[in-house]
Amino acid sequence: MLLAVLVFSLPYYSYSNDLRPYHGSSTNAAANGNTWAMENILPNPPGLEINGVIYNYVIDKNVDDSVKVHIQNENANGTGYVFRETDEWKSGSLGGTEIKKAVPIVPNIPRSAFGEGSIDIEGPGSVLDPNVVYTYRVDPCFDPQFDPGCPGYKPFIPEIPEVDPNSLYNALEDEAVKIATAETKSELYEKDDEQVESKENEEDKEKIRLEKTLSAVDNSELFVNAFVQSRILTQINDAIQMKKYYAANISGGVYKETQSLFDKKIDDNKRGLRNGLAQQLLHEKMIGMQYEK
Repeated sequence: MLLAVLVFSLPYYSYSNDLRPYHGSSTNAAANGNTWAMENILPNPPGLEINGVIYNYVIDKNVDDSVKVHIQNENANGTGYVFRETDEWKSGSLGGTEIKKAVPIVPNIPRSAFGEGSIDIEGPGSVLDPNVVYTYRVDPCFDPQFDPGCPGYKPFIPEIPEVDPNSLYNALEDEAVKIATAETKSELYEKDDEQVESKENEEDKEKIRLEKTLSAVDNSELFVNAFVQSRILTQINDAIQMKKYYAANISGGVYKETQSLFDKKIDDNKRGLRNGLAQQLLHEKMIGMQYEK
């Protein structure tokens, strides 16, 4: 038993819990009749494989009749049946008998191969309370590229298209580039040099005129400031000369304290003592109220 558990767990040692294969089962496929569409019975995740069919029903027939009951699924990818289980009820078997079966499917068959399911009856009889359930197994890593944690996962490597070097743009072959880089006649260079030199001389002259103007403005401003300051000083001197000053003595000395304390003692404030005592008693009374029932 231990060996079987170990062998069973070996293929999944690298899986995370979310990526391990899991099992499940369908609801009753024959709940609404003896035919059913598989897309209404089973989920359809990638990697779903059907590994068994469990069914039961009650046969309804006469004792002398022979009846065959087929539980089957058509082959969705071809002809015939992908699954078919037959129960033969021979003459002498009693009607009202219930049959229960679990049919394993080995190896598992992919969900995509299962076409329409049905209960087919040959002979004079019918089935009562049929119940057909499919068991399945889902491998999330059916496609290894589903998740990087799947065994066999290969990182995506984008395809880099090959480019013909001759088809790339060559700036040196562009007509506009050729025109822009073409040699210019020497007289055009000389004319440009003369224009640049003339422009530079005119700019120098303009700078000199501007400097002279600014210098004249600065000198005028300095002259005005000096003149204004001279006038202010003259007015101050005139005002000082018009004033007369006198010498005077102000008597001073020591101012002695005229109040004196005879007994050098200050009595306590009795009213303040009474107020403090009353507040203390009131405080103790309030504290004691906290412990009363």
